[in-house]
Amino acid sequence: MKRPPELLFLYFLHLILSLNALIGGGALLLDPQGSLMGLQAEWLQQTPFDSYFIPGLLLFTLNGILPLFALATLLFQPRWQWANRLNIYADKYWAWTYSLFCGIIVVFWITMQGLFTHYFWLQPVFLLIGLLIIIFTLMPRIQRYYSL
Repeated sequence: MKRPPELLFLYFLHLILSLNALIGGGALLLDPQGSLMGLQAEWLQQTPFDSYFIPGLLLFTLNGILPLFALATLLFQPRWQWANRLNIYADKYWAWTYSLFCGIIVVFWITMQGLFTHYFWLQPVFLLIGLLIIIFTLMPRIQRYYSL
């Protein structure tokens, strides 16, 4: 089956999410007090965290590395049996499922961030990116392309 053209936009969304989370999460890992990112320690008062290290690690891993991994595997479609263990859709290639996971994770991440921290303008942008990842992943032509 020919690659659907809307798949390019899904790839782009994963790339944007990943690059931003790698930069943001990396900055928080380098500076757990958040000053590199212009964050204030008081913004953590309603959270279980004393510094931005754990949120930075989670951001770097879940919204940085995972979407980059999903992007690469959606593009090249390796047949790794170990990666199929987290696939909850037996009729889909496992990277398609990981793409869906990425969208769900970023929507959850931004929702929790909005509930517990100070608002900043990138939150609605990344909420939209997460929703678009879910929408594009669930598009019928993309689902068919990654069906087994």
